[in-house]
Amino acid sequence: MGLFGNKKPESNEMPELDESMTQQDSTITVAVENLKGYADAERVQGMVREGKIVFLRIKSLRDSDINELKRTVDKLKKTIVASDGDILLAEEDVLILCPPNAKVYRG
Repeated sequence: MGLFGNKKPESNEMPELDESMTQQDSTITVAVENLKGYADAERVQGMVREGKIVFLRIKSLRDSDINELKRTVDKLKKTIVASDGDILLAEEDVLILCPPNAKVYRG
């Protein structure tokens, strides 16, 4: 008998694995995009919803229109937070946006 009253498998017995248990899609896609305006927010949100990690370059929009950048980042942030994803400003020119299955390590 095993620890919790379960029958111990014999030494030569191997547990059977369902095929779906061994074939997992562990591929994570990373996209690098440029944020040129508020209109790009929908496209970027779609990428994160698809499960992609997005490195978003924001320098050109920051240099041209800081208010539009703030508005766009607020929209992206609301979507990421609502989906339990993660968002981080890396340095001052790149946002990292992650879907719920990925987190940014802050060490």
